[in-house]
Amino acid sequence: MAHPGDAAAVIRVVLADDEKLIRSGWAAMLSVYDGIEVVGEAADGREAVEAGTGADVVLMDIRMPRMDGLAATRELARHSPTTRVIVVTTFENDQLVWGALRAGAAGYVLKRASADELVEAIRLVHCRDAVLFPDALRRIASPHHGRRKPPVPVELTPRELDVLRHIALGQNNAEIAAVLYVSKETVKTHVRNILDKLSARDRTQAAVLAYEFGLVFAGAEQRGIGGGL
Repeated sequence: MAHPGDAAAVIRVVLADDEKLIRSGWAAMLSVYDGIEVVGEAADGREAVEAGTGADVVLMDIRMPRMDGLAATRELARHSPTTRVIVVTTFENDQLVWGALRAGAAGYVLKRASADELVEAIRLVHCRDAVLFPDALRRIASPHHGRRKPPVPVELTPRELDVLRHIALGQNNAEIAAVLYVSKETVKTHVRNILDKLSARDRTQAAVLAYEFGLVFAGAEQRGIGGGL
């Protein structure tokens, strides 16, 4: 398995879509990029779980037979926690994408995405240092997701809450360190603690929870913080 942060590591990718032509197109696009290897394909959700278990990244179509992409994403989140899922959708349906993120997806891309966009998404979710497409996440986290403001877990410290807000705004560790005037290592420690305490598998899941807790709101700017306690 490729290790995040190792520039020389090969990212092992599985392609899951019920149309062979789509899978072949993805495979052809990815084949010209260094550091990415297609190690499996799947024509339905059940095959996606089998082929994706142990892989680094799965490109997952949402609508597939036998088991849809959302259910397959949930299964992979349970049985292969190191595997990152990028859901692929034809239309930018906010509720559908939000459901995929809540199911455990690390991000999403549109089927019309270019090869460069696809590779950028794969590399970004694999390195785990940032949230994929934070602008889109802010848009689809509609205001009602934070309206109820369920209690924030009390074990999160004030500084961890600050870091969580910045994670939700899509900032990576270096950016958070600069804003909070701390070292990158300190931020990494806070991020690990946050993921542990929230039982979140990655930064995207932590960001989703931040919106649901009302720590940030859908219109928040990249450098702004909204929806405070």
